[in-house]
Amino acid sequence: MYRLAFIGFGNVGRALALLLMRKEQELRDRYGIRFLATGIYTARHGWAINPQGIDLAQAVECVQNGDRLDALCDPAYREKVVNSFDFIRACPADVLFENTPVNHVNGEPAVTHVRLALQHHMHALTANKGAVVYGYQELKRLAEQQGRSFFFESTVMDGAPIFSLFREALPAANLRAFRGILNSTTNLILTRMEEQGETFEQAVRYAQQIGIAETDPSADVDGWDAAIKVAALVTVLMGYPLRPQEVEREGIRGITPDKIAEAQAEGKRWKLLCQAERNGSGVIARVMPQKVGPETPFYTVRGTTSIVEFQTDVLGDLSIIETDPGPQTTAYGLLSDFVNAVTRA
Repeated sequence: MYRLAFIGFGNVGRALALLLMRKEQELRDRYGIRFLATGIYTARHGWAINPQGIDLAQAVECVQNGDRLDALCDPAYREKVVNSFDFIRACPADVLFENTPVNHVNGEPAVTHVRLALQHHMHALTANKGAVVYGYQELKRLAEQQGRSFFFESTVMDGAPIFSLFREALPAANLRAFRGILNSTTNLILTRMEEQGETFEQAVRYAQQIGIAETDPSADVDGWDAAIKVAALVTVLMGYPLRPQEVEREGIRGITPDKIAEAQAEGKRWKLLCQAERNGSGVIARVMPQKVGPETPFYTVRGTTSIVEFQTDVLGDLSIIETDPGPQTTAYGLLSDFVNAVTRA
């Protein structure tokens, strides 16, 4: 029986709760895994700790209705928590799912959340790229010392097996370079501009209307989300600590309908490409719009679909494509981390 705690219960956190409930019998039958939710902490809907278990279906409904979680809390814990750090210290849990918004500048508070979870003998599983980019080496060492896992499959390409691929399936493979389309929002915007003839502003509004882009889309359209994903891949898979500020970065604001038309006349398409390659003892990394032709695997990648192409010292080019991801696929990445963490412990 594994006691689960959640920090962040937005779209991804609730999708994870629903997925856990749907897979509950399968987890028990196939892996011998049983679980009990003992804590949920949110910034907008309060928090709850209950060692006897929190009804996940009730918690999901509560948050979706805009209500607070306080009614689900054991009264003995109500005076013990002032902030998210207190929550981790107080919550009796074996696994923490950390799903707070990413901080591109310093990775907080996610780094501290993961550190505290490991110090309190929890497996720490996160979808937050900041914890990886700004804390990977420290948190990896701490996890090893504590005999726990620090996993983060959902940080890049949602539930697609990127980090676990190199961790488990590609032993002794050294990553030399990678290229990819890692930001779904910008790919959708460029697709709309090309296929629907929309301006940049119109395509951004469409992405906002369907919930893909934030009210302030700058993290996506200016390349910051892509840059921090590049930094995460370089840091973990290439063993070279990299900050998003060190990634050469250019967003897509300069892609006009005229540029779209010019690329079409050449038989090409604009894509926001993410790239990194080893350069001696260092790594060169960049995010920038580029025209790609049908001879590349990126040409047919439309809408919110993502792709990454790896070049290693033992295989030819290896590509992974994830079609139209969403909160459910991100939730699956967290679920897979949960299964991998507790079955290898």
